[in-house]
Amino acid sequence: MYFDLQYYWRVLQHVRGLKHWPGRRRMLVRLLLQVPLGYLFHASCFLLDYLLFPRLWRQQVRQPVFILGHARSGTTLAHRLLAADTDTFSYFLYWEMFFPSLLQKKIIRILGWMDQQWFGGPVRRRLEAWDEKTFGKYRHIHNMSLWNSEEDQFVMRAAFVTQQWALDVPMMDVIDLFHVDEMPEKKRRRWLHHYRECVKRQLLLNGGDRTHLSKNPLMCGWVESLIETFPDARIAVMMRNPVECMPSVLKLVEISWRGKGWTREDYAESLRELTRVSFESFHHPREVLQRHPETPQIVVDYRRIIAQPRDTVLEIYRAFDLAISPEYDRYLLTTQERERAHKPGFEYSIDDYELSVEEIESELSIFFDNYQWPRSGGKTGNPDT
Repeated sequence: MYFDLQYYWRVLQHVRGLKHWPGRRRMLVRLLLQVPLGYLFHASCFLLDYLLFPRLWRQQVRQPVFILGHARSGTTLAHRLLAADTDTFSYFLYWEMFFPSLLQKKIIRILGWMDQQWFGGPVRRRLEAWDEKTFGKYRHIHNMSLWNSEEDQFVMRAAFVTQQWALDVPMMDVIDLFHVDEMPEKKRRRWLHHYRECVKRQLLLNGGDRTHLSKNPLMCGWVESLIETFPDARIAVMMRNPVECMPSVLKLVEISWRGKGWTREDYAESLRELTRVSFESFHHPREVLQRHPETPQIVVDYRRIIAQPRDTVLEIYRAFDLAISPEYDRYLLTTQERERAHKPGFEYSIDDYELSVEEIESELSIFFDNYQWPRSGGKTGNPDT
């Protein structure tokens, strides 16, 4: 199993230099003990997968669907609408990303079945209570849970390839998980090979005959690599007015850092790097997909998927040559009414950041023209959904 020693060493050196940070010692223990031991455990299980599940040798990843787009642009909504079609799609639940091995997940599923069938589910109830305590207060911002589908790049965390470290410690200017298409070829291919191995295991866990469904805003910088690794990939790009989604994601990440005790001074440079990447999240997928007209692709307008989720999903299915079952269509009809009734619950202001409406409109002018987003005059206090 792959492990990124270069990124590990870079993070270790950065944390060692944070002498003023009260959590430094605890984080060093995680890095020096928990990470290596965890890797040995996961790598051993990864190896056993091929011995215990010989079907894994023949498992294919056929025509995966990737939902990309700037964070807060509707990627989660699109992903979960499609994920409800369980006859078609396979995807990672959040808890499954902590256990990349097929053996691990099968054992946990068996233990979960025993807990429910033999003892009435006491372990499940305790996990649900922990889940509510941990994620419940943030669900008006992002509906997160151990049993929800999530950004599947997190499954690479055991290989030390995850944005989680940069959310725990502000260091987006230290490690770069976005510009994968610009990486040296050898490293890029090792990253994507490991990701493919994780996907193969998840597909086999879910029967082996479904289509992998992925969503990850970070993968806006991986588009060329995804097409290289999965030549038959199908890609949906979510598109939302950047005046709304750019400050929204800055606020969301800032909340995470502030909750861990970091100050604006500590994470100022990381916010600047995140802002730079935000602009690239619009430009890069467009540029790559223009070079690959053979790749099935669709751009999905955020306004449309909010107002007409069923019709939008039908458009995605047509673009990807997928069939809609009557049961799934009935689900979409029910969901459409629920989404239309959804109310915004997350407030933020662009004035809180080193970013202006004018700068966004200038840098992303072509997108404002293409999608007829309103220009200037717009001020602060934008509600999110």
